[in-house]
Amino acid sequence: MTVLGKLATALSRRDEIPNQELALEIVLSNDRRAVKQLVKNLQHKDRNIQSDCIKVLYEVGKRQPALIAPYFREFGELLDSKNNRLVWGAMTALHSITTLVPERVHALLGMILAVADSGSVISRDHAVGILVQLGTLKQYADECLPLVVEQLLACPANQFPMYAEMSLGLVNDKTRGVLQKAISSKLDCLEKESQRKRVAKVLQRLSTLPAN
Repeated sequence: MTVLGKLATALSRRDEIPNQELALEIVLSNDRRAVKQLVKNLQHKDRNIQSDCIKVLYEVGKRQPALIAPYFREFGELLDSKNNRLVWGAMTALHSITTLVPERVHALLGMILAVADSGSVISRDHAVGILVQLGTLKQYADECLPLVVEQLLACPANQFPMYAEMSLGLVNDKTRGVLQKAISSKLDCLEKESQRKRVAKVLQRLSTLPAN
């Protein structure tokens, strides 16, 4: 059976299990040819097949990012797609490969931030993840810290605890005070006790974590 024949759409399935199983099969067999076929069919005329392909690709990326890292350009091209499933799927894929090809992902930062501002919650989640990963690298640290802070201050309350937790990856002697100030500034705006507790834990960790 061809790779496309194993997709959920080809099997007349409405769940994601076939796509997840295919991703695992590709990872276990290190099947680069299958990955190439999936990337090629991101442009398929059938939007369901497009969606299945990006799903399999980012599931592969979660497990073995090196298999999809060569296709950073193709993922970048999807960021202005009219198919929102492809957009946030591409953001998921890019997040998984940022540490492998940081310079390539950094080159897409303008588009990534544009998607974060206008796209889905999932897209914004992955944009913040990408910013944090790039921000751990010396060459991008000064650029990414204020961008992470901007996302912290602008995000909805229900996303704020997670973004605050993610920002812990940027802690060093230079950034600690900036992050503490940004996170503390929104603490009183959180209505749910569970949110306040999560953020309080982040602030506590900020004060005790050793510098990266």
